[in-house]
Amino acid sequence: MRHGRLRFLTGALIPPLALYGLFVLWPYAQAFYLAFTDFDGVSADVNLVWFDNFTRLWDDRLFRAGLTHTALLVLVVPPLTVALGLFLAAATRVGRAARAYRVVYFFPQLLSVAIVAVLWQFVYTPNSGLLNGFLNTVGVEGRSWLAEPDLALWCVTAAMIWSAVGFYVVLFAAAMDSIPAHIIEAARIDGAGPVELFFRITLPLVWDSVQVAFVYLGILALDGFALVQIMTVGPGGPDNSTEVIGLTLYRAAFTYGRFGYASAMGVVLFFLSLTLAVLAMRFSRRESVELA
Repeated sequence: MRHGRLRFLTGALIPPLALYGLFVLWPYAQAFYLAFTDFDGVSADVNLVWFDNFTRLWDDRLFRAGLTHTALLVLVVPPLTVALGLFLAAATRVGRAARAYRVVYFFPQLLSVAIVAVLWQFVYTPNSGLLNGFLNTVGVEGRSWLAEPDLALWCVTAAMIWSAVGFYVVLFAAAMDSIPAHIIEAARIDGAGPVELFFRITLPLVWDSVQVAFVYLGILALDGFALVQIMTVGPGGPDNSTEVIGLTLYRAAFTYGRFGYASAMGVVLFFLSLTLAVLAMRFSRRESVELA
């Protein structure tokens, strides 16, 4: 019986592990190898340059700009999205229309990144855009939002938060709905107000979901390529004000044919993502709260 079970488990695990190795691990291994070469994407003549690609990164002005802007997105997008998601989830817990509001908040998740970018392009259009139209009605002069270096990245940040927050509203709301009602009632009987109830009861009990949200939102912020590519001119925005690592990598590979150099950027991005996930799990760690 034991040998038959072992054979069954081995036979069941080998196909998915083989597919994972072929389509996930092998491309990663290829990228790591290409990062140490001068591969141009066409020629079969590939030479090892070892760490030259990595040393050249720090002298690359576009890469440094992309690294700075990506770091800014990582610092801004996760906390604001989590805070807004928690607020909206808590605000839609009471009332018959709560579920309808959650569905509305979730709508942006049904749209592709390209559609989101185009929609926000229309919002920021200088002459006929929704934002300038609203500002003009209240007597405020509109701006060329995506054409101004000081504003372009913040405009992309707003679109990124808007497109992501709906999913986390639903995630946090589901976690809040799983809190037993008697715990909430006991806290209210003890005199806890809405604010104290949220920070002392609700937030600790949904913290596992918040922790996961920080990890995924950090990875999302590292990958702002699509929004930047579609929303801003350049590419990279005015004066490279929206340059991100993903965009720099894309141009190095598919515009300039420097696939080895682009692979080095990909390796750096891989380790940044890994480091961010570890730090997010580390610094958001709390003692688990068990429900009685």
